[in-house]
Amino acid sequence: MQQGNPTSMRVPDPGVAALFEQDARWQAWLDVEAALAKGEAELGMIPEAAAAEIVRKCDLSLFDRDRLEEGFRRTGHSLVPLIWELSRLCAGDAGNYVHWGATTQNITQTGDLLQLRKAHWVFLGQIGDILAALADLAERSKDMALPGRTHGQHAVPATYGLKVAIWIDEFARHVERLRQCEPRVFQAMLGGAAGTVASFGDQGMKVQGAMAAHLDMVGMAVPARSIMDHLAEHIMVLALLAASCGKFANEIYTGMKQEFGEVEEPISPGTVGSSTMPQKRNPHLSQDVMAYAAQIRAMVPLALEAVMTEHEANRQTSLMMRQAQNQVCILLGDTLERVRILAQGLVLKPDRMRANLDLSDGLIMAEPIMLALGEYVGRQEAHDVVYDAAQQAAETGGFADLLAAHGRISEYLTPEQIAAMLDPAQYTGLCAQLAVEQASRARDLAKELQA
Repeated sequence: MQQGNPTSMRVPDPGVAALFEQDARWQAWLDVEAALAKGEAELGMIPEAAAAEIVRKCDLSLFDRDRLEEGFRRTGHSLVPLIWELSRLCAGDAGNYVHWGATTQNITQTGDLLQLRKAHWVFLGQIGDILAALADLAERSKDMALPGRTHGQHAVPATYGLKVAIWIDEFARHVERLRQCEPRVFQAMLGGAAGTVASFGDQGMKVQGAMAAHLDMVGMAVPARSIMDHLAEHIMVLALLAASCGKFANEIYTGMKQEFGEVEEPISPGTVGSSTMPQKRNPHLSQDVMAYAAQIRAMVPLALEAVMTEHEANRQTSLMMRQAQNQVCILLGDTLERVRILAQGLVLKPDRMRANLDLSDGLIMAEPIMLALGEYVGRQEAHDVVYDAAQQAAETGGFADLLAAHGRISEYLTPEQIAAMLDPAQYTGLCAQLAVEQASRARDLAKELQA
């Protein structure tokens, strides 16, 4: 039995949920208001002194919470009470220039993207930790032979390291996708009430550019409130990442069944699997990941529906997109944390893997026998001959004896040669090489993400 470092079953909070709490969202909106004021002052649209005062007061800790809550109750509006309170806090006439020319969605969507970007960075860091763990796992398991399975049945021998190499390859592509979508997704929007930019005169696009620069973002080419395809793209990229997490967890969940017994989750002392069955060692983490991944994938249709915004704006689709964003990001943070724990602490059972290889009494090695015989009689005849022996062995057993007794086979292959070719550990192809290559790739990428 081989395993990684012992890991507690207590799953740390990655901090994503806190990014979407109301106070964090309000502060993000205030950060956008501050950036708007700075940009407008730079272009002479509002006085510099007013902008400086607005920036000083865009601090949620200065706000009267009772006044805010009363305002939200009375108006039912998501932003106006925050603007009122900011205006009241500003000294002199600075409050008159708060939110100059902007509309609610300009502020809330851009502010929400600030929080999404923070979550995005958390995800990349988590993936870096996962890749580092998978690199170790690939190297540990590169030579651990087990049955390769297709359609749920034994196919040809493989190694557990190949499974890990596949996971690494997928997670590495997710990093590419996340990085590539950044300039499309994290865009500031400042088009005014209907995306016409009329409220900013002929300097509208310059104002958006200035505001975006203060937020370390780019501005939308067409700052329309009805554009949501880029936001839906982000949801779909995150859902695809979640799907790979679910696939990873399902492989562990299946391999942990007693009928397989090839791996086990890290289970800390004292963990209880059942209130009535003392023997239970349940795959809690894997089940969490699969459940969360399914919920994340279920948000994709909602995000795509939100793209169908009618005319120049529709609050309905904005609410739909926000719900998808909140749910996906919070669940994905928790999902990746569990994947990290699994990757770091997965228990490997090579003896059981080898025992499973022998379950078919050599049938898993039918392909190399066929190829060896095919060198003499051609591939198709060899396939037919070995097929007949394999189908009989599936019912009666004795695959090696059936092969040796077959006249067409014994004409070219000796019993000793057949016996040697029935060793599954000698037919794992490039599994070890692929595992080592992907381990190196994962380690290099992890260093970039963790820097």
